[in-house]
Amino acid sequence: MEPKAETIHKLVFEKEGVYLHTNAKRSNQDTTIPGFIRIVERGGEPALEWSALEDEGRNAAAVFYTKKDGEGGVEDTNFDPGYEPDWAVISTVKRDQVREHPPVKETSQWSFSLPLSELYSLRRSRFSLGRNFLVFTSRGGHPLPPLHFHRGGTRELLRAMQRYIILAPSPVDGRLFLAYPHDSGALSQSFDELHLFDDGSSDLVSVSLLFCVCYSLRRFIQDPYATTFGGFSKVTNFFRGALRPPDSPFHPRGPQDHHGPPSADDEPGFELITCLGPKPDVTRGQPLDKWEEFLDPEGRVKDPQQIKELVFRGGITPSLRKDVWKFLLGFYPWNSTVKEREDILRMKTDEYFRMKVQWKSVSEEQEMRNSLLRGYRSLIERDVSRTDRHNTFFSGNDNPGLTLLNDVLMTYCMFNFDLGYVQGMSDLLAPLLFVTQNEVESFWCLTGFMEMHQNFEESQEAMKQQLLQLSLLMKALDPELLDYLDSQDSGSLCFCFRWLLIWFKREFSFEDILSLWEVLWTRLPCENFHLLMAASILESQRGEFIGSDHDFNTILKHINELTMKLDLQTVLRGAEANYLQLACCKELPVKVQEVIGLYVPPSPDDETSAESESHETQQLLSQSQAAATETSQSSNSTAAAAARPRPTYP
Repeated sequence: MEPKAETIHKLVFEKEGVYLHTNAKRSNQDTTIPGFIRIVERGGEPALEWSALEDEGRNAAAVFYTKKDGEGGVEDTNFDPGYEPDWAVISTVKRDQVREHPPVKETSQWSFSLPLSELYSLRRSRFSLGRNFLVFTSRGGHPLPPLHFHRGGTRELLRAMQRYIILAPSPVDGRLFLAYPHDSGALSQSFDELHLFDDGSSDLVSVSLLFCVCYSLRRFIQDPYATTFGGFSKVTNFFRGALRPPDSPFHPRGPQDHHGPPSADDEPGFELITCLGPKPDVTRGQPLDKWEEFLDPEGRVKDPQQIKELVFRGGITPSLRKDVWKFLLGFYPWNSTVKEREDILRMKTDEYFRMKVQWKSVSEEQEMRNSLLRGYRSLIERDVSRTDRHNTFFSGNDNPGLTLLNDVLMTYCMFNFDLGYVQGMSDLLAPLLFVTQNEVESFWCLTGFMEMHQNFEESQEAMKQQLLQLSLLMKALDPELLDYLDSQDSGSLCFCFRWLLIWFKREFSFEDILSLWEVLWTRLPCENFHLLMAASILESQRGEFIGSDHDFNTILKHINELTMKLDLQTVLRGAEANYLQLACCKELPVKVQEVIGLYVPPSPDDETSAESESHETQQLLSQSQAAATETSQSSNSTAAAAARPRPTYP
């Protein structure tokens, strides 16, 4: 019997100066480790290997990713990577039983070896200051730490990899490449035939992302903050590529370009914006300090658009907020008369107390058998006790303001029982209650705010969409900053989650929030002005980030420490300047135009939108005798509003 042939190791490719960024939490560990990247054939099977520079001379590549649990290898239950992996779902690591390596030491724990047959995808990003990095994901759904090529070499590495596998651009992200063996028939099929996007939601996600989205949804209703910063803020740049809709402006390249990844100087998948001029100077105005002169003899608002423009430009004088907010939040239609508003208030008051009686009349015995209502009550009581307690309206014990806050939130559960209560709603209600000083009015203003807001859905679709839209804006406004954040595992911008969830409520003072929200409620110059604000804040921090040694953890820490340190008027001016800068660009991608409201896809509802305000008034007055006498006046007012040309944005 012939002796078993010795395994032949063949070095195919090697590159020095490839750094691994660890995001290590331990103070005695380096977060950036220099090393070598190699392609090595072992027994005829090619593998991608990285080892630290200080480990050269030892067989350091001791950590493996295997195809399936139980398919060879021994589970190492004591493996400690020294950092918290993305989503904390890399719970098992396999060691090869055949190869005899020394135990993994502290200095070599980051080394890895990944057979190219197990490579699922790679994501390539270009750091605008000249450095590239790659993120590899195995077929088991495990993303490896990003590899940063400080001395170049990504193109050569990818060319060497193509000797063994085919790298095909993803249809949803030009920087994401899917790996296939040369003999695979999968590339002969379209991505539609592969059913990757059957449900229309672009669910091209790794196992880790899918696991943690499901887990976070279960926790979201009870504590979106902990869920977000314990999970969503750990989303890597794969999140942004995976959840981007198929028709986004990140277009796949044409067939003629499928021979390999783009060169280092290319920015695939996004229309290069070259028409952006300098940011214009923007000035803010004075707050709206008159109201009666904008009403006609019957009490209708003569020019709602003018009111909105004045509010957007300078806010509202505190003494007028109670009146104007009810129009901005839909409590009263703009074209309603004084008499109609009296009837609306009477009707809404009756409806509110009917709903309040529903939960007030539930006995303790009944509530013991209603776990959902009991859970809502517990969450509300907990949050009410800690909402804006520094404000005199809610401070102290046995404060009637706290009782009103509790009662309005409990009544909202009756109004929208499917949603119920989610942490953060108390943050939205507190300013409304403070300004209106009225239980009924604050409740109906809250319902209007929630319809406009829509951030508390259990599916989190609205939040995902806003993060993607913010990414599009940053790509257009400051691609260098976005690339830097991308290089530090922060390209998903999930550290902005809290900003968007409760509209910067924790970032500014209570008085600033009153001014900010009334500006945002005007929906000028576009419905996503809050995203332009977020972009303005990020741009203001570019000097802190670019060229620094920040990693994901320190970026998140820095963003959280901005609380109460931002100047509202500066941020508003920056956001408006962003809008004007983008609006003046004649070559703006359609997707960016959609975000800032310059392009609206055709909709079957467009024909009826002009009559929506009149319909709203008639619906509110359907139970009032005044409805019949005022219908014609409402229609005339709506027709005039529809015929008015779109105002020139100053």
